Amino acid sequence: MQFGIFTVGDVTPDPTDGSVPTEHQRIKNTVAIAKKADEIGLDVFATGEHHNPPFVPSSPTTTLAYVGAQTENLILSTSTTLITTNDPVKIAEDYATLQHLVDGRMDLMLGRGNTAPVYPWFGYDGSKAVELTIEHYQLLRRLWEEDVVTWEGKFRTPLQGFTATPRPLDGVAPFVWHGSIRTPEVAELAAYYGDGYFANNIFWPKEHYIRLIDFYRQRYAHYGHGEPEHAIVGLGGQFFIRPNSQDAVREFRPYFDNAPVYGHGPSLEDFSSQTPLTVGSPQEFVEKTLTFADYFGDYQRQLFIVDHAGLPLKTVLEQLDQLGEVLPTLRAEFDARRAAGVPDAPTHAARVAARDAAQDASGQEVLS
Repeated sequence: MQFGIFTVGDVTPDPTDGSVPTEHQRIKNTVAIAKKADEIGLDVFATGEHHNPPFVPSSPTTTLAYVGAQTENLILSTSTTLITTNDPVKIAEDYATLQHLVDGRMDLMLGRGNTAPVYPWFGYDGSKAVELTIEHYQLLRRLWEEDVVTWEGKFRTPLQGFTATPRPLDGVAPFVWHGSIRTPEVAELAAYYGDGYFANNIFWPKEHYIRLIDFYRQRYAHYGHGEPEHAIVGLGGQFFIRPNSQDAVREFRPYFDNAPVYGHGPSLEDFSSQTPLTVGSPQEFVEKTLTFADYFGDYQRQLFIVDHAGLPLKTVLEQLDQLGEVLPTLRAEFDARRAAGVPDAPTHAARVAARDAAQDASGQEVLS
């Protein structure tokens, strides 16, 4: 089980004092948060990709390479890379370069994003989002798996004898998660290729995501990758914890009430009862997080958003310290409850070893 954090990189006023970080401060704060995640023993740090204010992470590979140079153990990922509006050739080359720079400590999450105006900014039609997702990903796979690609599609110029450079580290492409909150076609794409499926279930009631994840698991098995419980699933989450529950609620309420996404909507109490959001004590946070597997089945990656809605850096780092204190308990409890045969979260080293073992087995069959 991998635990980590993700950021959307919003530049949001602090509702308690009206202060707003500069873009420079927000970018630097993101790096500080990632370094703290590495320090407390988290497994993953992921950054979003946005090209519009009030967000700053428009260049995820730049940020992740910088973070990678200053951390030792974190898997660096995205949340999400826009498969619709990025050129697959550039994705293939940028993330293969990052893979080399951080010695395989990376993967990426692909998604459509949630900003409709982004499509014309990059020359695409937003009404073709699903088609773009499928075609671009099919090309990306070929660019990583084939040394020379000749290809023609609907949305970009053809390729004739093209080689994306650098080639993936150790001949194994980065692992891909497909992030979605509403689109069955994305779950189908993930299942077809045997990729991971990340359901960022932080907005809507769990019943919505149960349907999507169950669909992905069934299609994963349909395509011959294993049993439904062998599918690779990731979940989102969010928390604000203090030693005393009442203090957590009192401190976080103004941030929740004014958050750009859900502020001025449902109450904090209603939202907490319907989504993974936990605002309370460390024990309450642990107990609620452990219920996620009851709804969605055993899964491989849990990411939390902790730096949104205008929370100051000092508070975010305190929240990570709180998470670090309960992390051993979460790991032990999830491991103890996990059913036999459920695979671990993919890592580059494990995937290289599996590839080599498969090649050795194939060679022995030929010799015999």
